Amino acid sequence: MHPADQIRVVIGRIYRSGMTTTSGGNISIKDENGDIWITPAAVDKGSLTTKDIVCVKADGTVVGLHRPSSEYPFHKAIYEMRPQMTAVIHAHPPALVSFSITKQIPNTNIIPQAKSICGTIGFAPYDVPGSQELGAKIAAEFQKHPDYKAVIMENHGVVLCGEDMMDAYQRFETLEFCARTLINAKIIGKPTYLTDKQIEQHERSIPTDFPHFMNAIYPSDERAIRDQIVTIVRRACDQGLMISSYGTVSVRWRGNDFLITPPGVPRWDIEPHNIVQIKNGMVEAGKIPSRSVALHQAIYQTNPKINSIILTQSPHLMGFCTSGVKFNVRTIPESWILLKDIPTVQFGMQYEHNEEVAGMLKTIPAILLANDSVIVTGDGLLQTFDRLEVAEFSAKSLIMSASLGQLSPISDDEVEDLRVAFHVE
Repeated sequence: MHPADQIRVVIGRIYRSGMTTTSGGNISIKDENGDIWITPAAVDKGSLTTKDIVCVKADGTVVGLHRPSSEYPFHKAIYEMRPQMTAVIHAHPPALVSFSITKQIPNTNIIPQAKSICGTIGFAPYDVPGSQELGAKIAAEFQKHPDYKAVIMENHGVVLCGEDMMDAYQRFETLEFCARTLINAKIIGKPTYLTDKQIEQHERSIPTDFPHFMNAIYPSDERAIRDQIVTIVRRACDQGLMISSYGTVSVRWRGNDFLITPPGVPRWDIEPHNIVQIKNGMVEAGKIPSRSVALHQAIYQTNPKINSIILTQSPHLMGFCTSGVKFNVRTIPESWILLKDIPTVQFGMQYEHNEEVAGMLKTIPAILLANDSVIVTGDGLLQTFDRLEVAEFSAKSLIMSASLGQLSPISDDEVEDLRVAFHVE
């Protein structure tokens, strides 16, 4: 994809996700010949077209309909300091701005994948936006550590770089997600963090020893499931229920055979051909399934009524996953009817004791995995997605209510009335 098209797509995602404003933020790509493509100054971020993207040639000549972003100086400084980087994102996402104005750096040990994606994070002192001095301070911060790919900017926001635009975007999105998760956890309790050892164990958990089968078949019902999964994954991203670097969806196909998303493919960009078929416990040749594939297989084998599974990170549910505070769904009738009482299990159980987790889902539709994710199940994919939405809405209401007073939950007697009225098992 042309650099101008990449910039248009990514700035659109950032804007629609509420991570920048009409006038705020800028992103750029350095071409192989040294040209820098960058968002324009003073043009609506919500309606940028490819033609709006500006090219600053290696010799400083500006080509395009507009002026380049006023922050071009620090983009240029980063590329000069880190020549292996080809993409830069700067924006003012609310959670990271909260850290920037309190002179703090988010602790990415809050969720397992964040440390490897975000890397070591720097903090640059304030200077006037668009100035050469600000560019020099940011470049100096990147120079401090060879692994720096993200820098919090004092009273300004964040700037990140990447080996390509998707690398930079996933780092940006993941770091903002960490910041939101930490803030939500602090509102309701105290964040708990993973140790480096736990994170290392997680990184080694991608399955590599599954047997593969050749000559996979793709009849119409199988292809239809692939389309369903792609639709739900993209919808989850649109709804803020999944980030591009994390999230697994699977659907039962025939018997205990199922289809599942792969690792390493940005969730925004997943296509039907990326989906992995699991048949008789074996993996479709030439593909790698989600690291949680063994858990999904155990769930389907243990629970014949479960036909779909979503494992994801959504910001308000993760506030409960990372604080140890009980997620009490007895808020409104719909929440309890669809979710029952959701427990939290310790980090790592989904890899070390997947049979136990699968057994728990015989009587409840969802489980929180500490510092990791939420597992939601259902008879069909739409029901599973609905339960995920209700769970996230409930978590958001609980976090918002924390500043108002103590929760007044639905009582045991009222729960029993709901059980009878709605035939909840």
